[in-house]
Amino acid sequence: MWNTPSTVIPALRYRNARAAIDWLCQVVGFVRKTVHEGADGAISHAELTLGGGMIMLGSEKDDDYGKGFRSPQALGGAESRSAYIVVDDADAVFARAQAAGATIVRPLQDTPYGSRECMFKDPEGHSWSVGTYNPWTAQA
Repeated sequence: MWNTPSTVIPALRYRNARAAIDWLCQVVGFVRKTVHEGADGAISHAELTLGGGMIMLGSEKDDDYGKGFRSPQALGGAESRSAYIVVDDADAVFARAQAAGATIVRPLQDTPYGSRECMFKDPEGHSWSVGTYNPWTAQA
């Protein structure tokens, strides 16, 4: 995969951030870069990488900043963001997602623009689109 770091890093909140980290690493293939635990045992900040990309996440908090975030579960499944993750083997990620009990939103498919991709929800309802299309290397 490529090694140019992205300058856009999505950040998410999870009720059970520790379980989300494990799930995202096992299913999608993220790697723990750093995980910081707060005094209360909650995840105050975590960075997970995949190729040149990264996401940050932490535990839900009941502070002024945290009150602005709601999980998809708390919103009846609605979301206001989506993430596309470039992978080398979408079939393998899809198989791991199915084995982990992910809710499949869009089954594995080939697209007209040359990608092999799927979409699923993690255990807390966040959607993840995964595919082989890499806009950084695709010919225009």
